[in-house]
Amino acid sequence: MDGEPSALIRTESSGTELDDARAMYQDGYNGSGFRAELSDEEFSYRYTVAGGPDMTLRSSTYLGTITGTIQPENAYIVSWLLGGRGTMDVGHDEVSLVHGVPAMFPTGKPYAFDFADYRQNLVHFDAGFLERVAAEHEGLLPGPIHFASGVLPAPDALRRWNASVDEAARLIIRGEPTPLQLAEIDRRTAVALLDAFAHEGSGMPTVLLAPRNVRLRRAVERMHASAHLPIAPFEVAEEVGLTPRGLQQAFARQLGVTPTEYLRAIRLDRVQAELQQLGPDETTVAQVAARWGFTHAGRFSRSYAARFGEYPRTTLLR
Repeated sequence: MDGEPSALIRTESSGTELDDARAMYQDGYNGSGFRAELSDEEFSYRYTVAGGPDMTLRSSTYLGTITGTIQPENAYIVSWLLGGRGTMDVGHDEVSLVHGVPAMFPTGKPYAFDFADYRQNLVHFDAGFLERVAAEHEGLLPGPIHFASGVLPAPDALRRWNASVDEAARLIIRGEPTPLQLAEIDRRTAVALLDAFAHEGSGMPTVLLAPRNVRLRRAVERMHASAHLPIAPFEVAEEVGLTPRGLQQAFARQLGVTPTEYLRAIRLDRVQAELQQLGPDETTVAQVAARWGFTHAGRFSRSYAARFGEYPRTTLLR
């Protein structure tokens, strides 16, 4: 068994220059339009990161005011203030942070924020990792998780979350965990997050839970996890130990569609989710459709309308 310490990420950035701080935060959080200004405090900032590829514990101290728009990429983030003030999703579903109370960053959309003279702790989860844990823990299909905005965890779930974070901090910040220890604490903290914060994902069709359909379930999970990639049904069939014809028959018998139709439906669902979360000043129907592999505007619009009862532009404008 490998008892060697894991290769932890441990970094720190700090300074007293406004422009350096603005650039660091804007680059690190896929931001735009950042505005950093002095406050009554003497300006300084400090940002630390500790952890591995699946989860990192972070702290941020910023003595000044900072506003802008961010859309973190490939991550789910929860944070809580230790001092100062902060508001997320300004102008929409505003959440004013309360000292010591954790809150999820909005997911799947850019949003405005307004912070000042704050000390903040954060936990970043790799998106693919948390989605895989959710699939295992809750029977969800691998795919985006949508966390409810401004919903506080139940007291018992919050206590379990806080205990998990405390344990993770002892191991990651002050210890030298082995790779196995790091994997275990990452997963326990991810489960505590999922148990504490209200969210929605893609449910697994009941028929796929039957033991006899294990290969079909694996095929469906693969399609959901890789819908953003140029995968083909024959590749999925090979991965799950079926022939292309066997995969076709399994989909037709249990789900009433072909593998290609099922994959197209997943991608249509992803398009709808993006159109619901973004606005017409942030994207276009054509851009989102292209991102999910649709090449013919007319056929795409008809398929979208048949599945959701409205045209994609209507969704974007709502």
